[in-house]
Amino acid sequence: MITMQDIAIKAGVSKSTVSRVLAGNDYVKESTRQRVFKAIEESGYRPNLLARSLATKSSQSIGLIVANTLFNGPYFSELLYQTAKMTENYGRQLILVDGKHSAESELESIQFLLDRRCDAIIIYPSFLGEKELMGLIARHDIPFLVINRDLPDAREHCVFAAHQQNAYEAVSYLIAQGHRDIAFISGAEGSPTAKSRVLGYRRALAAAGIALNEALIIGGHWSLSSGFDACRQLLQREVGFSALVCSNDDMAIGAARALRERGLDIPGSVSLLGFDDIPVASYFNPPLTTVHVPVAQMIKSALEQVVTLLDGQEVAPLTPFSGELMLRESVLPGPFAAVRGANAMPAGPI
Repeated sequence: MITMQDIAIKAGVSKSTVSRVLAGNDYVKESTRQRVFKAIEESGYRPNLLARSLATKSSQSIGLIVANTLFNGPYFSELLYQTAKMTENYGRQLILVDGKHSAESELESIQFLLDRRCDAIIIYPSFLGEKELMGLIARHDIPFLVINRDLPDAREHCVFAAHQQNAYEAVSYLIAQGHRDIAFISGAEGSPTAKSRVLGYRRALAAAGIALNEALIIGGHWSLSSGFDACRQLLQREVGFSALVCSNDDMAIGAARALRERGLDIPGSVSLLGFDDIPVASYFNPPLTTVHVPVAQMIKSALEQVVTLLDGQEVAPLTPFSGELMLRESVLPGPFAAVRGANAMPAGPI
């Protein structure tokens, strides 16, 4: 087995010089650095990364924890792509870990990354609550950054979208378009995003003086199939609605199939609105009106916070990210448009 001493002899330098090169020390001459790298390449030497991280107190890696329930969908693809790209831009390696199906599993995933000496940990929590997350931030020296969860007492450690306000204003737009009977397919039970969006829906109805009809609300599980199933159940209730809001675009696309199977046209019979603005939304037939969630900007801010914390600098608390209502062809004025006035609210940041 090739050792660091072998590399030192081959490069004509001391073992400590090889160690400094591998640690990225700036005090090594460039010509010496190149000799060491050449010796490593010719010999096929692979340094012990764990031992090196113990010595340098840096693994040059950032951990990302996401529950596997989010893996199967375009939102996760965008999240992972943006995180990997930003991590690479900062010269660090990304380690993705599955948070699985419980708070205990998420804690185990965090410990896994701590044991591998990750320089920072980013978590998209599905099960850990605010108390547990705040405890993690307080107990550990390395930066923790939480995505898609508001931590009011640690805003510098979280990046999140204003889901409730976005939903409130999106539903208010439908109301301004003359819709009063608005159905809602919520996300998975226990999801903070799902809870926030349904609260925004309820607030918008209350603000407009529209009585809440619980029969128009049904739960989904974020997937295409759950949107299809939830919409079929809504239709079986025989409670009329002129607009349908779905907590994400996948469920909206699934719901569209159920509507068409019943012979309902979109948007002629039912206007349809989603959330997230996944890539297929603008190519759907008809193009889907949806709330664009700025995932790229959120990840960029998250990595900037992490790198600033790694540099030992203070960071300012982040404010919630606002969505943008993307008006497309899946929404038309509703039955009360003449009373309320169509196109009463313009598209744009919400």
